[in-house]
This record gives sequence, structure tokens and C-alpha cells, in this order.
Amino acid sequence: MTDFDVNRARVETPGCAEVVHLNNAGSSLPPSRVTDTVVDYLREEALIGGYEQAAATAERMNGVYASAARLVGAEPDDIALTDNATRSWQAVFYALPFAAGDRILTAKSEYASNVISFLQIAKRTGAIVEVVDNDESGQLDVEDLKRRVDGDVKLIAVSHVPTQGGLVNPAEEIGAVAREAGIPFLLDACQSAGQIDLDVARLNCDALSVTGRKYLRGPRGTGFLYAHPRLRERVEPAMLDLHSAVWTAPETYEVDSTAKMFEVWERDHAAVHGLGAAIDYALEWGMPAIEARVAALAAKLRDALREIPGVQVHDQGTRQCGIVTFSVAKTPSPEVKQYLASAKINVSVTEATSAQFDFAERGLPPMVRSSVHYFNTEDDIALLVGEVGKLA
Repeated sequence: MTDFDVNRARVETPGCAEVVHLNNAGSSLPPSRVTDTVVDYLREEALIGGYEQAAATAERMNGVYASAARLVGAEPDDIALTDNATRSWQAVFYALPFAAGDRILTAKSEYASNVISFLQIAKRTGAIVEVVDNDESGQLDVEDLKRRVDGDVKLIAVSHVPTQGGLVNPAEEIGAVAREAGIPFLLDACQSAGQIDLDVARLNCDALSVTGRKYLRGPRGTGFLYAHPRLRERVEPAMLDLHSAVWTAPETYEVDSTAKMFEVWERDHAAVHGLGAAIDYALEWGMPAIEARVAALAAKLRDALREIPGVQVHDQGTRQCGIVTFSVAKTPSPEVKQYLASAKINVSVTEATSAQFDFAERGLPPMVRSSVHYFNTEDDIALLVGEVGKLA
């Protein structure tokens, strides 16, 4: 961690002077560059008009597609700009056709919004939601996934990093299984983008959903979707407008062949430019360097928390990331969060409503979720650990 210029990162992040921010899996602190980009855009828009500012900055907007593509190893035509990761994910999921008996394979760690969509489609169509077993480490069991694959499986959909812990699911191995079987693979990278080096070719995913506000450190209400050409060729989005399709004659229309088929025309242009600034900022640091620092800080935090009697760390998986979940035997997690907030330490609480399969399987209590980023320091970790120790 000594090679990372954390002092520069903190100087360029004004919030570091105000709080110890360990809620980066919720919404991270933006660097000044991102805030300035959004505010400057809005100020100019107020002077010349919204359409006029959009036209004047069209080249910069195209650059956002290019930056997002570079982040995940794709082409700009494979990128759609959206409001958040869930909207990105839903745009693909609700475009896929399902019928009675079709099977959707997912993980025990899967996120609530995704599972609710599975259950809704199952209710509408008679499709079946099937949960793949975990292996001994707690990650999705790739061998069990292979055993379940047959002609009735129409989708494999998995969260790369779940909301409720530091686990990193074996996405590359899952993608290889899906690709060999010719099954679409929808990867939710909401919690991994910005902290893990992603490459869609290596991941073998047909679609990948990303949010701006978390580890990418962008504005809220931004995100993007990667959609492979092979997926775009076989689906039509559930909703279209005059941006995602062209009204070619009174009774005909033509859907955009690029990933823009999943977009809508109206968007927060200032926020999207801020997202582009956030992605470029991450790329400047380099995703391998970010990933290494975040993982090392989280490992330090886990080790320190395990030394406190009465504190249990709940993270699973052979590979772990910047999210650290724990509980304190003597103090309910919401009270831990409130106490830490009084010390200007930001964390969050994750509960069963976000991940019913996993909480039920492991009998988990509500957990404190502490999520580190590269601008955090060993002093931040020591402060958190010291305050948690007072409650144990």
C-alpha cells in the first residue's frame, strides 16, 4: 500500500476532511473533479439552455461512452448510459423471453432487487427460479452450476459482489460455463465496478450492469450497461422510445443496433458528465492499483475486528474485496451504526430484506457493513476498530 499516493487522493476528496467514510459500497465520496464537472455543466446550462449545452458538449458526452467502454474492456457501441445499476440490469432482464418451465439460475448471495424481478417473471410466466449451491468457501459452487445446466436454463444471473459481504463470486468461471452452454450470463457489477479490475471478455458475460455512485465515486442517479452484440441481436427491449428506436413510417419502427437500444432519451446530462469524470479519474489511478489497495485495507480491517472479543466478521469466499461485514454480540447493528455516526464514522447496516437466501441459509443477524476505498487510511481503520471495541 506504500506505493499508492493516498495523500493526493485525500486532498482531492474534500469529504475526507469532514468524515471517516467507510460506506463506499453505499455511496462513495466524490473527488473534487467530479463535483466541479457537474456544477460547471449546470452553470453553463443555466446560461445558454439545456438543449444548447447538450449540443455544445456532444463530443464530451461521446467520451463518456468511450471511458465506460475502456473501464470494462468493451467497445463504445456496447455501452448504454442509464440511471443506475438496477435500471441497467432490468433493461436486459425484462427484454429476455421466458415461458413456463424455463429456468433462471442464480446465487444464494443474490441481491433483493434482482430476485424480486425473478419472482415477478416467474409469477407471470411460470418460469422457475433456481438457486445454485455454495461451495465450502461460501461462493457460488461452479460444479453445482455445471450440474444444473440443461436446455431449460434460459439465464444465469449473478451478483459479482453481493451487497451483504466481502465475497467475490467466481464470475469468470461462471461466464465460461454460460458461454459453453450458450446461455445468456447477466452479471451485476454494482458493487465490483470501481474496486475490481473488470474485463468483459475475461468475464464472458453477455451483459454487465454498473452504478456510478459506489466505488466509481460518481454522482448518484448514474450508471451504465454493457451489452454484447450477441445479446443485442436476440432481444428487443421491453420499453422503447424515440432514442432507442426510430419511427420509420406510420406503422413501423427500427430498434437501434447498438447498446443505446437500452437507453431512454431524457437524462441528467450534468450527472452523466460527472460519471465520465469519475471513470476517467479511476482509470488515471489504474484499476489494478485500486483493487490491490482496497483489498489490502479490507484485509487489515477484518484481521483487526477479529481480535475484538464479541465481534464476529461474516465475510465469505476464497476471494474478498473492500466490503467488511460484522456484528457485535452486545450491541445491535443499528445502534453500532448510530454510535459510529456520532464519531463521524460512516458505515451502513445490511439486513435480511436485501438478501433473503443468504441470511436465511446462514442465520445471519443484521450486520454492520464497513466498506473501504483507496482514500481511506490505516488511521481510519484504527479509529473504527477502537470505537467498535468500546461497544463489544
